[in-house]
Amino acid sequence: MPDTIELIPRKVARVSLQMEVLREIRQYLAPYLASDTQLSGDTVICDGTRVDSLTVMDLIIQLEDRFDITISPQLATEIRTVDDLADAILGLCDER
Repeated sequence: MPDTIELIPRKVARVSLQMEVLREIRQYLAPYLASDTQLSGDTVICDGTRVDSLTVMDLIIQLEDRFDITISPQLATEIRTVDDLADAILGLCDER
């Protein structure tokens, strides 16, 4: 079992990656949201009310390129919210 000193750098790297993923998602979606719309982890992005399916697929492709991952079509169909997308990316980054 790793000791606390060994875990701290990993935890910091994980939090830093989480922040980077959320920043990338927000930056990409910002032009598509109304100015008074707050984007949170619970924001549904795949129901067609905020962005269309082509925009979501473009977002996924850009995030795949940015984080050097591949989101399978099956996983993509399971993504509904910002948190779902961020969790999928983080999970795939962990598998590398």
